[in-house]
Amino acid sequence: MLRVILLLTMLLASLPAPAADALDELRASFTIGGKPVPPEVFGDFGDAMMSDNRAIVVGIDALTAIDSNRYADPAKRNGAWIEQMKPQNTGINGAETESYNFIGAAANGLLVVLTSWSGGGTGVFYTLHIVDAAWANAFDEDGARYRRLVLTPVRSVILGDRWQGDATIAGNAVRIETTASRSERSLAPVTIDARRP
Repeated sequence: MLRVILLLTMLLASLPAPAADALDELRASFTIGGKPVPPEVFGDFGDAMMSDNRAIVVGIDALTAIDSNRYADPAKRNGAWIEQMKPQNTGINGAETESYNFIGAAANGLLVVLTSWSGGGTGVFYTLHIVDAAWANAFDEDGARYRRLVLTPVRSVILGDRWQGDATIAGNAVRIETTASRSERSLAPVTIDARRP
């Protein structure tokens, strides 16, 4: 009997540890399986469509977005920012670019992300996004169940053209400190609550 217990213990010890829950990884690093969420997701959340006053796309499956054709443009790290460029959409001064800097998770699990978008001109437009992430069940085309990890924008704060500053989280409070911006926005610090509607 002791031999069987020892054999089972050795067998269990040799098995790989179960993968961390993708939602936990997303909240810790804004990655899934070590791959960053594609920055162009935020273009769909409204960064690239500034003519609309509210986001039209309000849910994206982060699991499917990674390695998808829709977000296949090359992504690279640029300091604390993850940057994705559409080389086929070259404007006067360059390609359309979407970037983000993941600030972190609030105490309630909402995610805080600074983004920047440029359509290839001289403007670089910054937004602070508060995003929820949650598991959802769905059916595939064959009727089999599968799980989605859905990102949903909860609040977006437009920071302006060529914004400079910092965002920090304390509990569920997000403090935005602006040092420079070409918009008419005040430079005074602002604190907003990361909260679910």
